[in-house]
Amino acid sequence: MRTGNKPSDPQCPLGRFSGTGMDAEAVKAHGWHQSGILVVDVADKRLSWTDCELIRQIGEKLYGKGRV
Repeated sequence: MRTGNKPSDPQCPLGRFSGTGMDAEAVKAHGWHQSGILVVDVADKRLSWTDCELIRQIGEKLYGKGRV
């Protein structure tokens, strides 16, 4: 039940575990540093055209044609 403009506490016992979101770049960096797993957006503006093309080719070799 709401009282005024203040939201009420979660009614579900799992509500206290609800997250506040995540920093996707931090998760990707952690994956790279800890496990050698690289997650890259082929259209990342920080990469050159040749970098993006290489990533696209590797993705297609491993997984087949993608959305791009």
